[in-house]
Amino acid sequence: MPEAARPGSDGGPVEPAWNHLPTLLACIKQAIAEAGGWLPFDRYMELALYAPGLGYYAAAPGVLGAWGGSSDFVTAPELTPLFAATLARQVAAAAQVEGLATVVEFGAGSGRLACDLLAALHAEGWLPAQYAIVEVSAAMRARQQEAVATLPATLRERVVWWDALPACFDAVVIGNEVLDAMPVKLALRTQQGWIERGVVVTAPEPAASRQAPRGGQGNSGAAQRFLENNDTEQPLAWAERATGVAPRPSMRALPLGAVTEIHQAAEAFISTLAEHLGRGLLLFIDYGFPAHEYDHPQRSGGTLRCHRAHRAHDDPLWQPGASDITAHVNFSGIAQIAAQAGLELLGYTSQARFLLNCGLLDLLGAAVAAGQQGESGAPRSRAGLAQTAAVQKLLSEAEMGELFKVIALGRGLHAPLMGFDQGDRRAALALHDAAEGPP
Repeated sequence: MPEAARPGSDGGPVEPAWNHLPTLLACIKQAIAEAGGWLPFDRYMELALYAPGLGYYAAAPGVLGAWGGSSDFVTAPELTPLFAATLARQVAAAAQVEGLATVVEFGAGSGRLACDLLAALHAEGWLPAQYAIVEVSAAMRARQQEAVATLPATLRERVVWWDALPACFDAVVIGNEVLDAMPVKLALRTQQGWIERGVVVTAPEPAASRQAPRGGQGNSGAAQRFLENNDTEQPLAWAERATGVAPRPSMRALPLGAVTEIHQAAEAFISTLAEHLGRGLLLFIDYGFPAHEYDHPQRSGGTLRCHRAHRAHDDPLWQPGASDITAHVNFSGIAQIAAQAGLELLGYTSQARFLLNCGLLDLLGAAVAAGQQGESGAPRSRAGLAQTAAVQKLLSEAEMGELFKVIALGRGLHAPLMGFDQGDRRAALALHDAAEGPP
């Protein structure tokens, strides 16, 4: 892992913001002991990300933001307000046609999407009676409240935070990069079938036999500091157990030794939403694949990744709480569980196609033209170039345009959705038959 991606990697003291990491590690080890010495990975991931006051999202509210700052990753709303402006076209159109007065956002991050979306909805001539944010992290909620406080009163007064879902509500629900951050189970294929991977505390391990996580560590000195920054007396390690983890049909395409993710938390989340939703539209934007692509033999290592300081690495057991942990979304599984819960699949396409269908290029053209009509000068030109570069990142197949997908689910809706006018890929979410034999 690159030196810049680790607190204290310059040889100096660890930043005060990371002083909680030993406490989080102790909390995880206690959970392992209470579980009998073996902790399922989804529970480990939950603690590493969301343990109150200690987890990655609970203790580090500045983890997302612009490239080059102290953040670890950047999301589409942070790149340009045109992302929210484009999404607003779909939200406003659906809400007005279907008579939906509430917008609900899950995992609002820095609050940037909420602020930009409300401003864009106002420009579209429609505002929700209520904009509700559901956020599990108290630290992130505080950051969102600071962002919302900068809005004009007519927008600010519409924002509320829900601690729990109402028994029944009608709304347009949005979630940008929410599903990928939900804990996943890990499954390993063996001669005897699929077994579950978990986390244990091991006996002391010789330093020479330990390796730094892959991800471009700079040199042997960086690797050595990796070893020094971890608990060498009782390190965390992988261990497998036969727990009866249920494989999906497409997993039969994966070879022996393959590791992949089971998305029980994300699927349970969709089921819970369906239980509480009366009428409404659910829009989720995230990176992922249909099942037949997710479980392609060439993806036999799974999709689990960690992020720190805009760099990726592959060891989620390295300093729990210091890195984000994510897994790509199995959109076939989301669609299947939604159907079982009584929701209709209304659309599925790439982020690029969704944004183009909703008029992103028109909005970009208007923004650039407005800048050119304003005061002349280099700053205006640089702003236009920055907007164009951000839009290119949103649309490019080599960046976010193809890897990120948009899925629309709903209940009781009648009008088609503009975001899926062209390039709708719903058929790709059907569970494809793989080779004969047990999963």
